[in-house]
Amino acid sequence: MQATLTALVAKAQTELAGLTARPALEAAKARYVGPNGELTALMKQMGTVPKEQRPAMGKLINETKARLQELLDAALAAIETNELRAQLGPAIDPTLPTPDARSGTYHPLTLVREEMCRILRKVGFTVADGPEVETEYYCFDALNTPADHPARDVQDTFYFPATAHFGNVSKKTAEEKYLLRTHTSSVQIRTMLKGPPPIRIVSPGRTYRRDATDATHSANFNQLECLYVDKNVTVRDLKALLDYIFGSLLGKDTKTRFRPHYFGYTEPSFEVDLSAKHLPKVKKEWIEIGGCGMVDPTVFAGVGYDPEVWSGYAFGMGLERLAMLLYGIDDIRYFYQNDLRFLNQFA
Repeated sequence: MQATLTALVAKAQTELAGLTARPALEAAKARYVGPNGELTALMKQMGTVPKEQRPAMGKLINETKARLQELLDAALAAIETNELRAQLGPAIDPTLPTPDARSGTYHPLTLVREEMCRILRKVGFTVADGPEVETEYYCFDALNTPADHPARDVQDTFYFPATAHFGNVSKKTAEEKYLLRTHTSSVQIRTMLKGPPPIRIVSPGRTYRRDATDATHSANFNQLECLYVDKNVTVRDLKALLDYIFGSLLGKDTKTRFRPHYFGYTEPSFEVDLSAKHLPKVKKEWIEIGGCGMVDPTVFAGVGYDPEVWSGYAFGMGLERLAMLLYGIDDIRYFYQNDLRFLNQFA
């Protein structure tokens, strides 16, 4: 029996090493370890082996079975490698020069973000950053968003499981949940908690919401928000800054207007529209571009600022919307498809 098992392994080793296709491998597998295979037939002969020899014989059969499985696995790995090599085609020489000699360039969203930051730095703003994983306090509670607000619902916000833990993001209470930030306003709260006014920051960054993706919406998008806190800050200062920003970015013919709105973070609050018919593909008189307002005194009180002494404004907008206006892009999905035909236009 031992000689038969050894001969079976040697035969399988020779045969399996020469296989190049999956059907042939499956047929060989059936011949060796299938229900009617050679090893199975030998295992059925265990009943004829003397009782005292069965333990040793059983060990030999198990070793043979394991060895055959190793040979089958190695043959399958070799076949998969050959299949992949056939898909990849002939080998390339990485030392050859590229047929495309053009160098890389910035993504259009990066171009708009850096230009906006440059414009705001000229009038005293500094860039602030914060984590994309946030807690309910920084993303909602500190921004005067009540617990029953629709924005806090699981249909609108990406929450992490209750067991999730992020060591670099601390919670205010044990009950609050971790989430992917829905806006970069959380950076404003973190900045105000670090120290007293005056504060003048711009916070660009990636944000997340449960939006269905279409030509103008995405579950993952980029925002840019600004916060200015000082004494005697008024709505007039806010309007003047927005006029300056959009005039610098989109051209001096750009106009802005405010429409009354509601945001929990600001009071009074406004939607910002702009008129830029001189830009490509802009056919409307007014286009909604973002939200703004004077920081609510409740928010100031929550971070330890005296609302009788300090006032301030905040505004935010989507970078994708700005880039679409600036470059005449009509579908937000182009930004995320990594299509070189699209990206090379910004080289």
